[in-house]
Amino acid sequence: MATFGNLSDRLAETFKNLRTKGKLSAADVDGTVREIRRALLDADVSLDVVKEFTGKIRERALGDEVNKALNPAQQVVQIVNEELVQILGGTQRRLEFAKKPPTVIMLAGLQGAGKTTLAGKLAKWLAKEGHTPLLVAADLQRPNAVTQLQVVGEQAGVPVYAPEPGNGVGNPVKVAKDAVKFAEQKLYDTVIVDTAGRLGVDAELMKQAADIRKAIDPDEVLFVIDAMIGQDAVATAKAFQDGVDFTGVVLTKLDGDARGGAALSVASMTGRPIMFASTGEGLDDFEPFHPDRMASRILDLGDILTLIEQAQSSFNEEEARKVAEKFATDTFTLDDFLGQMQQLRNMGSIKKMMGMLPGAGAMKQQLENFDEREIVRTEAIIQSMTKAERVQPKLLNGSRRLRIAKGSGTSVTEVNALVSRFEQAAKMMKTVAKGGMPNIPGMGPMPGAGFGGGRGKQVAKKKGSKSGNPAKRAAENAALASGVKPGAEAPAGGSGFGLGGGKKGGAPTEEEMAALQKMLGR
Repeated sequence: MATFGNLSDRLAETFKNLRTKGKLSAADVDGTVREIRRALLDADVSLDVVKEFTGKIRERALGDEVNKALNPAQQVVQIVNEELVQILGGTQRRLEFAKKPPTVIMLAGLQGAGKTTLAGKLAKWLAKEGHTPLLVAADLQRPNAVTQLQVVGEQAGVPVYAPEPGNGVGNPVKVAKDAVKFAEQKLYDTVIVDTAGRLGVDAELMKQAADIRKAIDPDEVLFVIDAMIGQDAVATAKAFQDGVDFTGVVLTKLDGDARGGAALSVASMTGRPIMFASTGEGLDDFEPFHPDRMASRILDLGDILTLIEQAQSSFNEEEARKVAEKFATDTFTLDDFLGQMQQLRNMGSIKKMMGMLPGAGAMKQQLENFDEREIVRTEAIIQSMTKAERVQPKLLNGSRRLRIAKGSGTSVTEVNALVSRFEQAAKMMKTVAKGGMPNIPGMGPMPGAGFGGGRGKQVAKKKGSKSGNPAKRAAENAALASGVKPGAEAPAGGSGFGLGGGKKGGAPTEEEMAALQKMLGR
């Protein structure tokens, strides 16, 4: 996650120095805590939070749980992880829905924090969860805020209640009250109210937000805060807590390059949980916030659970079964390959998914250089082929490949590379489908791996001499051909080139002499 990139690097370097020590002294612990303190302060985490956090780590690291541990370094990492989870809220907090619909969710925050886009993301997420959300345009102050929400709602496939044009016209409190009544009549089970913000905290902003809250009595009030806001995060959050109060926090712009101390400060200082995180510009770049998973990402321990959930959300079981059958029967085509590419793209950013793997911090440079458009180019190449060419790649001669390259805006080299990758993938997956282990390029066959069904019939080994000496190999093969087992009778005396094994006298046979003359080029 880009926002915590620098913090992750600093912490990883700190723990790396610990791993060389078999036992930790008080000086080692103090040095580690000092580096953690510096890393957190550099990330714009609130000073009060840093003091409390490092104090707990030091106390636990000097206790018996580390002194008695077989691996003290790993125990310290575990302590930091557990304390980081507590700072981020401890456990995940889910939305609480009203017993009698509609559930009213009010969004509050400063202008520019991303409330309007966040409203669309939340609505789309709720729709995927089986709810029927309604967006409400109650930000009647910011220019074109109503129009923006209508565009976002259309993209998310969610209706928008916007009776007023905005741009300073209309009463936001009346719009919010009317929206709740409208939702009851039209049977929408969730209402998301987008309210106005300001460039800074002021009395007018707080009064309007408080009036809206009093009028609609929301089930949830979500405070939307920009993760890049830095030290101002705590002051802003406290001002909203005192003026309006909120039940949860939503972090936006977690994909930015700025320091993300806001995320580590708000939950701890306000006592309100972080409930959602916005991780990109797309409407699908939105996820429930899990403190334990976020702590693992910050410490470069990976986030496999989120990765699995993303895969399952776009996984088509029926399609997967069909593809497996095609692999097994050797009927996998470039059309199927294209379908797999598109399914992979539907899962989201490949770069983000790779970043969820444990140890991804060590591959930061490779991830930065990864081009997401590679899948788009692959799709263009396959879509430039005819139906027959997709089914039978062997039809792709030089002229066809040149035509495909021109049609897809790529080079012949890229077309050749794609066909080569497809053939390798099909061959590998066919081996897996039949119960074998794939021969991964650059790694060789897996040790002890059987091909073509594991415990099935074993391929008969070709009999013959394995000698590196041509003369001896020819002699032993001739003996095998005549039905005599080589070496059945020990030779009486050795001689050069491995000869003399035919009879006790040591004289070479005619076959051996012929092989020797052939080897010498006579």
